[in-house]
Amino acid sequence: MLNPPVRPEYVLDAAPGSPPAAPAAAFTLPDLGWLRKIGMLLAIVLIWELLARWFDNDLLLPGAIQTGKAFAAGLASGELWGYVSVSLQVLTQGFTLGVLGAFLLTWLAVSGKVGRELIDTLASMFNPLPAIALLPLALLWFGLGKGSLLMVLVHSVLWPLTLNATAGFRSVPDTLRMAGRNYGLGGLRMVLQILIPAALPAILSGLKIGWAFAWRTLIAAELVFGSTSGQGGLGWYIFQSRNELFTDKVFAGLAAVILIGLAIEHLVFQTLERLTVRRWGMQR
Repeated sequence: MLNPPVRPEYVLDAAPGSPPAAPAAAFTLPDLGWLRKIGMLLAIVLIWELLARWFDNDLLLPGAIQTGKAFAAGLASGELWGYVSVSLQVLTQGFTLGVLGAFLLTWLAVSGKVGRELIDTLASMFNPLPAIALLPLALLWFGLGKGSLLMVLVHSVLWPLTLNATAGFRSVPDTLRMAGRNYGLGGLRMVLQILIPAALPAILSGLKIGWAFAWRTLIAAELVFGSTSGQGGLGWYIFQSRNELFTDKVFAGLAAVILIGLAIEHLVFQTLERLTVRRWGMQR
């Protein structure tokens, strides 16, 4: 009688008693993500320059080199730095107030059923409302000053962060809560040591969304609203350059908006993720 076929998963790689084979040396390629990103940016700049040369109209589409010269000139003269500093000061104040308000609403949402229903209703009403749509009302209430910009910035940060943070706290498993109680944690210690670390990925996501909404809302508000108490921001710089037909300065202002967004994303949020949720194994 023939021997029955042997399934491959039951075949031993080595005979019993023989020394185990040495594991093959693993060779991993270095992470060249930053190099690929630089290559993508250079490709975009090259396409931009070629299109500008093809159109051959500096008023409609200045080239990347011409925009770079305008950007460097604005930095060298200090003009661009002044506009950027005004925008960042207003943005920092509005973003901070929005974060504080969002954490207060999140605490109300997770404190009980009535609070959860109240925040769900308010978020359904106000989250779809564009922040820039509140600018006429803000001008009526606060006038031509910083208060109007702060109002629209707080609105743009408040609801995305509240929704994300609330979803993060609600998704914390009951096993973690029970583990915290077994260790004698309760009240503020439970929140700080269990709930916030578990909900941190959702909170960071809400912070990033709120920051992006606030940054573009501020630029749009400055384009419509103009200067703040006699001091113009980056949006006002773009608006003025458009009125004076300095299209290269318009593109230089847009480049500053993009570069600031990239810097905040990589230096602030990615650093926070690397030091927290990625280090803890909660995010790849």
